[in-house]
Amino acid sequence: MTRIGFAYNQRPQPLASMGAGARDDAGVADPAGDAERASLASLALAPEADDEYAEWDVPETIDAVERALSALGTVIRLEATEDFSERLRAERPDIVFNMAEGLNGVNREAHVPAICEFVGIPYTASDPFTCALCLDKARTKEVLQAHGVRTAPWVLVRTRADIRIASDVLTFPVFVKPLHEGSSKGITERNYCRTPAELRETCTFLLARYRQPVLAETYLPGHEFTAAVLGNGKRARVLPVVRLKFDSLPEGALPIYGFEAKWVWDGDGTTLDLYECPAQVDAKLARELERVTLSAFRATGCRDWARVDLRLDADGVPHVVEVNPLPGVLPNPADNSCLPMAARTAGLSYDELIQGCVRTAAERLGIALGRGAA
Repeated sequence: MTRIGFAYNQRPQPLASMGAGARDDAGVADPAGDAERASLASLALAPEADDEYAEWDVPETIDAVERALSALGTVIRLEATEDFSERLRAERPDIVFNMAEGLNGVNREAHVPAICEFVGIPYTASDPFTCALCLDKARTKEVLQAHGVRTAPWVLVRTRADIRIASDVLTFPVFVKPLHEGSSKGITERNYCRTPAELRETCTFLLARYRQPVLAETYLPGHEFTAAVLGNGKRARVLPVVRLKFDSLPEGALPIYGFEAKWVWDGDGTTLDLYECPAQVDAKLARELERVTLSAFRATGCRDWARVDLRLDADGVPHVVEVNPLPGVLPNPADNSCLPMAARTAGLSYDELIQGCVRTAAERLGIALGRGAA
């Protein structure tokens, strides 16, 4: 019987706050002194205050994944805590199903696959390099650009001088976000900057709050999509594409898929009609979205599965926004997790989606899967 290690991070309950001392990632000069932080106190009273563990999974998701995996073998839970490497060595599963996002440092999503490689245990999804690459939004853009995959013009902001450069180089409006975050952490409506003054204020806040560089990029005004890939090589396929229906956001809201849209407005008894799957677009655009998605998947070295976020420019041309090699897989359809949503539209159940990732990895690795307990 196949022994499947299950690597994950469980979100503390309730969602905790990091406070002012956010993750201390390397490579950024803090532009805000104590007085300036005090002047930004009102900005701190926003969704970011509760987003430290936004990338981690709740028990419902962890339980659902375990049930799906159990059809393929004996599941061994390996929560990605500080003793992960010791427990991995002790258990030595045949394969590890990895959905651990990590906590510390700019390479945190690479920790579990790197440890698996060090110990010599195969695992699902992307390798350490791709996981680290895709968590760095600027490096991802550089790789995409080198492979001819369109992405919006950008400037990497580390200091006040960089903010001035971004104001001079980029066309407004400009959208900004922390360089090394996922799950819309640090992304709210204030990140949409119409003027150099707004850009300066928001960049200063984000640099101080998240202690990491900020990506500033020309805002793309067209429709936004997210597209999931399942498989490898020539057998990689794009699942039905999801379009974000921004006209369903509260009146006056900006067309941005940020923290408010994901975690605030679409919750607490309120359900937004925000997702259209499959996306209702013409055949030409549908083909181009699939082509760009697969190009980004391959250019960044993703494996087994991933999710690619795209947005159209003013001329309707798709640009890649981000690549996520560890996509979210919330099991409850009411939670509107985009990869399971696309899988359902393609006729795959939640269990079949999870098992499909494992089977794809096993085929790539030459591992014969057994059967789980009845």
